[in-house]
Amino acid sequence: MIDWTDRHCRFFHRQLTKRARLYTEMIVAEAILRGDREYLLGFDTCEHPVAIQLGGSDPARLAEAAGIAESYGYDEINLNVGCPSDKVQSGTFGACLMRDPALVAECVAAMRAAVSVPVTVKCRLGVDDQDPEESLFTFVRRVAETGCDTFIVHARKAWLQGLSPKENRTIPPLDYEIVARLKQENPALQIILNGGITSLDQAGEHLGRFDGVMLGRAAYENPYLLADVDRVFFGGNTAQPDRRSVVEAMIAYSTDHLEEGGKVNMVTRHMIGLFHGQPGAKTWRQHLTVESCKSDADAGLLRDALNRLPAAAFEVAA
Repeated sequence: MIDWTDRHCRFFHRQLTKRARLYTEMIVAEAILRGDREYLLGFDTCEHPVAIQLGGSDPARLAEAAGIAESYGYDEINLNVGCPSDKVQSGTFGACLMRDPALVAECVAAMRAAVSVPVTVKCRLGVDDQDPEESLFTFVRRVAETGCDTFIVHARKAWLQGLSPKENRTIPPLDYEIVARLKQENPALQIILNGGITSLDQAGEHLGRFDGVMLGRAAYENPYLLADVDRVFFGGNTAQPDRRSVVEAMIAYSTDHLEEGGKVNMVTRHMIGLFHGQPGAKTWRQHLTVESCKSDADAGLLRDALNRLPAAAFEVAA
């Protein structure tokens, strides 16, 4: 989720769930080697457990980038072989690498040799005219030979020719059954399902057949669904965080961000959906959208937005 799950988004999501594993947006290995590492890799310790998603196709460069990421404290290094964007196609990484499982295996082997934390792979069912019955199983089998035992599978093909990145998120049909067969035939592997999951009820149903589920845009568009993750999936008497306390935490975070020279809209843009489905949701969205773009915007706009909401906005459905 390039440009979405940055450090501000992850800090916000961590206020809603303490146990779910968070993933960075995909970061190109070359950017880590040549760019501002603190900007690209820095994160708040509260984000643990947190995984970094890397993009690239050069084993040596990926291994070097993975080592640097590990030194920053990431709990997992994930090689993204599922992103269908134009950028990744021109750079020969992302989903187009599903055509070359041998190269991906070489990349994963190099990364595993460079770090002590787990190296995992996120992929699609295949690309373009590939037959998923062949492409997915061949891909996973070849990469698993390196010792990689965890695959996050977006249960759609990626059409690199003819569909935009946005269309690739919805138009190719979902096929959960083929991913289920992948798990059945590879019981020793950790198979995590991704794609089209929009509720915790759906996630729970899938956990009957898979080792985990990954939520993407559903969690971004309706972040409060994460507030019940710890209780539902991790057990115990975990209290569900209320929206008001989450906003108060983000006011403090935004204030610190501004003092470091940042802009408040870099934080608030991730919070637009916090009151999704609640009374006053439109008021919340509009206030954050309009006020955060003003030159003098500060963290106070979040409290102003709170004060505009009716009491019913803070109620939690039974």
